[in-house]
Amino acid sequence: QVQLVESGGGLVQAGGSLRLSCAASGSTFSISAIGWYRQAPGKQRELVASNNSDGSTSYADSVKGRFTISRDNAKNTVYLQMNSLKPEDTAVYYCKAIAKRVGSTYQYWGRGTQVTVSS
Repeated sequence: QVQLVESGGGLVQAGGSLRLSCAASGSTFSISAIGWYRQAPGKQRELVASNNSDGSTSYADSVKGRFTISRDNAKNTVYLQMNSLKPEDTAVYYCKAIAKRVGSTYQYWGRGTQVTVSS
């Protein structure tokens, strides 16, 4: 099992910055990829950024150049630095981990953290 706890959300004005954190616990050795998703009211959950199993990173087009994902393996924590925030970035941000054990793949989600960007 892997547990994920997000933090760092809040209310910020457009153009501001926030840094989200996702702390992982449990069988963290089994995590092969981890990333951030977001869901705005009335919209589907979408990928924001991911740290992939091969060490590469991926970003949604809408956040490229503004958001940066990073991972601190010693702290079992992944971060999302969000700069130049826009009102359309308002959403609940979720951390997701993909873990592989004994030939099976598992997905784990955190409970999310609210980010609100005012215009």
